[in-house]
Amino acid sequence: MSQDVLFEVTGHVAVITLNRPQKLNAVTPDMAKAVEAAIAQVDASDTIRCVVITGAGEKAFCAGSDIATLDSYETPWDFRNRGDYCDAVRLCRKPTIAAVNGYALGGGLETAMSCDIRIASTNAKFAAPEIKLGWIGGGGMAAGLVHSIGASNAALMILTGDPVDAERAREWGLVSEVTAPESLLARAVALAEIIASRAPIAAETAKLNLKAAHAMPYEKAVEYERDLQTICFATQDAAEGRAAFAEKRPPVFRRR
Repeated sequence: MSQDVLFEVTGHVAVITLNRPQKLNAVTPDMAKAVEAAIAQVDASDTIRCVVITGAGEKAFCAGSDIATLDSYETPWDFRNRGDYCDAVRLCRKPTIAAVNGYALGGGLETAMSCDIRIASTNAKFAAPEIKLGWIGGGGMAAGLVHSIGASNAALMILTGDPVDAERAREWGLVSEVTAPESLLARAVALAEIIASRAPIAAETAKLNLKAAHAMPYEKAVEYERDLQTICFATQDAAEGRAAFAEKRPPVFRRR
């Protein structure tokens, strides 16, 4: 881990904090590697069941990649093949929650959209400002925005580069909830704890199913969902869920 990326685990919940508030938590190559390492640790753990990703301070969730580091790549091809922190978050097997405090710009917005659930503080602002600097996003910006807020709203954000505030983001469906800044992390962790209390294999499978619902034709998505349901139904946790229901007690899930 880097001192600029904090990784804490309490019970079944991990919190990854981008910890460079003096630079609006802009991500350096070393930070990108640290995020990848943190996600790898999450996926390898039988204990961690849900992840919260946030930024240190109240000014920014993440301002994207540190622009000062971009000229360090010798060729555009090296830039193309760099390790991408958004990919790492998107490919995490465990459910992820973005707690967006302040600015989520460029790669920061892409990181938030790479999470399964997004909640924001009242001071959050979201933008795809790359067009103002001569390029476009490359971590899933267009795909994420089109899926989240529709083609016209996505075009408005990408083609102007201008920010939208938390309430507009909620109205458009970019975030699920808006809360006071001082309550944001506690709310995100509480939500993570609820998810972590559910059957973990089912939660991971549900995440696969949600991705498939975006990517597959409808009939194929339903067929895939039925296959995933069958896999879950065969787990020890599913048997425990049925037994707990019959015995009128809380289930004890063991990720088995």
